[in-house]
Amino acid sequence: MASPAHSQIATAPRPETSGAAPVAAHVAIIMDGNGRWATARGLPRLAGHRAGVEAVRRTIRSAVEHGVGWLTLYAFSSENWRRPAGEVLDLTGLLRHFLRSEIRELHEQGVRIRVIGDRTRFDADIQADLAGAERLTAANARLTVVVALSYGARAEIVAAARAVAAEVAAGRMDAAEITEESFAARLSTPDIPDPDLIIRTSGEQRLSNFLLWQAAYAELVFLDVLWPDFGAAHFAEALAEYARRERRFGARPG
Repeated sequence: MASPAHSQIATAPRPETSGAAPVAAHVAIIMDGNGRWATARGLPRLAGHRAGVEAVRRTIRSAVEHGVGWLTLYAFSSENWRRPAGEVLDLTGLLRHFLRSEIRELHEQGVRIRVIGDRTRFDADIQADLAGAERLTAANARLTVVVALSYGARAEIVAAARAVAAEVAAGRMDAAEITEESFAARLSTPDIPDPDLIIRTSGEQRLSNFLLWQAAYAELVFLDVLWPDFGAAHFAEALAEYARRERRFGARPG
């Protein structure tokens, strides 16, 4: 998930939002299209993934500049393990490089890193690097970047259901006490706000097993741009579309 080049995150103060269009507090992105980007250019898929890392850097900068507090990136799904072994090796190698070359700079810029998903499927050194990134950046408050790795929403929901069932079976919870709140507390995101806006690139229009519970009332924006080409203008476009929408959370319009 990285190349040797480093980026600088904007250090300007967060924009004043009083009286302005609402800014999505939590933006989640399904980063799609790396492979197609590479194929269109006659390049190996690894080149697309490397270019995708540059888009990640641009997006983090844009999130800071727009005053977004939470940014969740769907970096590696549980289904991605089914890809050819060589591509999986390339992807995990990029992740390893990113963790060792970029986290210190993100920390210095006030970015906090959180990881959701089944990290136990990664090699031990990557697991250690992930835990180290979270420890190093834990006190940062400028922007929280949640990285979804080996993540699948269905598996997450099943795990939460098993946890609730175990509590009931052990007599520590009554079935009548199961609520949306108590169930959500057993997901991998109990202290992370639900996304306000979910962006998917590449022109595809589906969630692909991403934050299915948390996305219940998220606004969805689908952009016909491959992830490596995603830039500040696209991020601003998605935020502008979000600001134009009226969020009623199931209530009737006034």
